[in-house]
Amino acid sequence: MFKKIAIPMLAIALVGGSLTACSSTTDTGAIGVKRNQLLMVSSEQVMQLSNQSYQKTMQQAKNEGKLDVDKVQLNRLKSIANRLIAQTGAYRPDARNWAWEVHIIESSEINAYVMPGGKIVFYSGIIEKLKLTDAEIAAIMGHEMAHALREHSRERMSRQVATQTAIGLGAAVFGLSSGQAQVAGLAGDLGLTLPNSRTQETEADLMGLELMARAGYDPNAAVTLWQKMQQNSGGRSAPQFLSTHPVSATRIANLQAMMPKVLPLYQQAKK
Repeated sequence: MFKKIAIPMLAIALVGGSLTACSSTTDTGAIGVKRNQLLMVSSEQVMQLSNQSYQKTMQQAKNEGKLDVDKVQLNRLKSIANRLIAQTGAYRPDARNWAWEVHIIESSEINAYVMPGGKIVFYSGIIEKLKLTDAEIAAIMGHEMAHALREHSRERMSRQVATQTAIGLGAAVFGLSSGQAQVAGLAGDLGLTLPNSRTQETEADLMGLELMARAGYDPNAAVTLWQKMQQNSGGRSAPQFLSTHPVSATRIANLQAMMPKVLPLYQQAKK
């Protein structure tokens, strides 16, 4: 079975390599994010799909009477967002002119995200259950903004296109059975999608750290945030090999290692 799959998979990898379009969506910033990205899908396509999902979520929350109910928390989020948005030029100057929005949804769910193009959504549960400080909110928001700045959704969609295209070509050229194609797909997930997702998460952590420091929020709050996350999960985490997120200990160590680079930015912002 291994011999039957190994050669087709090598060919698929080579075919997939010829389909790539690599570039970078952001500048390096102070922390030095230097990685070419696979971008086979256009920003316009991603925006169209994400806006459909965003509008559906907003309408549902509004219909249920859960959208922007707590005006105090909403204004708090907007204040933090404004400070962070002002610093996005460190990575891409055009981002300051995005159509940014900030919303809060009443829910016990521990969740927050920033959609492509700058749509910021927090669920009240993440603020209330973790008793977040403004700086810890800035750490989450900066992390999620970094995903949008780096266009990680576009990159993930591009990987899916590349993987499916390569598998389809491999099946046609080498006559892979349906079972072999499934194995090839699993290999694509483990060898391409999940490892790069871990890379994206690390990028978002570090870029978010720089954004919050430049905005005048103590970057050490990113460490206390993930300590709270770790405590909330009871110390449980998925095996790092299969997880799309680094385990908390690795995440915290990466953040702490970057402190010498971002603390001067924080001190300068305080002045």
